[in-house]
Amino acid sequence: MLRSMYSGISGLKNFQTKLDVIGNNIANVNTVGFKKGRVNFKDLMSQTQAGASGSTATRGGVNPQQVGLGSQLAAIDTIHGGGSLQSTGRGLDLAIEGDGFFMVGDANGAPDETTGFIGEDGFNNTLFTRNGIFYMDNNGYLVNADGKYLVGVTAGDEIVIEKDDTGIALDDAPNASGDEGENLFDDAGELTPAEGDLGPIRIPTTAKEVNIGPDGKVTYVDLNGDQQWAGQLVMAKFPNAGGLAKVGGNYYQQTTNSGAAYAQVATVAGMGKVVPGAVEMSNVDLSEEFTEMIVAQRGFQSNTRIITTSDEILQELVNLKR
Repeated sequence: MLRSMYSGISGLKNFQTKLDVIGNNIANVNTVGFKKGRVNFKDLMSQTQAGASGSTATRGGVNPQQVGLGSQLAAIDTIHGGGSLQSTGRGLDLAIEGDGFFMVGDANGAPDETTGFIGEDGFNNTLFTRNGIFYMDNNGYLVNADGKYLVGVTAGDEIVIEKDDTGIALDDAPNASGDEGENLFDDAGELTPAEGDLGPIRIPTTAKEVNIGPDGKVTYVDLNGDQQWAGQLVMAKFPNAGGLAKVGGNYYQQTTNSGAAYAQVATVAGMGKVVPGAVEMSNVDLSEEFTEMIVAQRGFQSNTRIITTSDEILQELVNLKR
């Protein structure tokens, strides 16, 4: 009887975990870029009552006799299937159609108090996300809701703020991806574009119009009416996206099981394309979650019945002695 009771307890714990994951999925049904979780079970162990025996000249073989001792969690997966794209009409709302993650991070330097330019190249504390809602800060840099800079190749101080400033024409923009589409992360794990400088992308306040293309190129029309290049997004993807660790805030962090990040610009070497004016919604399917909730609820109830039935049988055994 004790074996069945403890098997029931293991089932209760596992279905409670399943309900926790379902509850988190439903809570994030409208979270931009959220990827749902899924719980898998496996049996715990089996107690062997009798081992298997092979056949003989006069008799066939016998299978082992084993009693299972419950269940345990096999995995809690993150399902990285794409969510539906919702049009917003806002130019700085971005979605990824296909593989890849936006990279966001902290700048290696602070903006100059006078000019607003960040003198240091590169980023630190880089994280990965599918949430493509971005804004312009007080200096015109592209940031997310937490103030983290969007990682990309930048024009630096070569942007047109005043009439006499010199910018970078679209035809003269650096080829950040290189010719072979190689990984922009070097062997030391440093992000190094083939051409151009890595840094926050700045859009001048005097720009008349801002556009972000499917390849992640950020352009603007300056106050003189000329089209200028402001930068280009750099994205990342992983051999095993399911191995990324969730760190909150719609961010993911690289782990040893996710594999090393592969960085490139959009539409190159299998990287997805950028869809401006849209966001990627959560991939949670409410009908599926409610069905899984019913299954988990009934599974939980069934395991409680195992415990109460075992308890009643034990009570009958105790009552044999009056």
